[in-house]
Amino acid sequence: MSNTYLYLLIALLAGAMMPTQAGTNNKMAAVVGSPILAAFISFFVGTAALFAFALLSGESLSAMTEAKNAPPVAWIGGLLGAFFVTAAVTLVPRLGVAMTFSLIIAGQMIVTLVIDHFGLFGVPVKEISLIRIGGILLITAGVVLIRKF
Repeated sequence: MSNTYLYLLIALLAGAMMPTQAGTNNKMAAVVGSPILAAFISFFVGTAALFAFALLSGESLSAMTEAKNAPPVAWIGGLLGAFFVTAAVTLVPRLGVAMTFSLIIAGQMIVTLVIDHFGLFGVPVKEISLIRIGGILLITAGVVLIRKF
C-alpha cells in the first residue's frame, strides 16, 4: 500500500473517531453530570495516552522545551480542541450525532476555504473557486436533508 493510500485510510479513521468520541464523551457527561467535566476527563485520558505513547516510541521529551519559542498562535490548539470536545458533548444530546457532525463538517469546510485562500498558519495558498464553493453548498444541502429527515 502506497503512503497516499495509508494517509487516506488514516484520515478516514480519524473522521470516524470524531462522532465516536462525541458519543463516548456524552456517556461520560451523563455519568459525571457535566459536559465540561466529561471534556476534562477526555483530555486527561488523551494526555496520559499520548505521554505513554511518546515514552514507548522513544520520543525525546527534551524537545518540549522548544515550545517556549513557538508563536502565540501555536498555543491555542489546546483551547480549540477543548472547545470542540465540550461543544460536541453539549450538542450531541440536543441535536443528535448526525446533525451535530453535519454542522461541524460544514463549519470545517467553510474555515478550510478561508485558511487555504489566504494561506493562514503557513499552509500553501489554494484560492477559493466556484467548484469549492459548490462543495460547501452541497454539504449545506446535506445538513438540511439530515435536519429535515
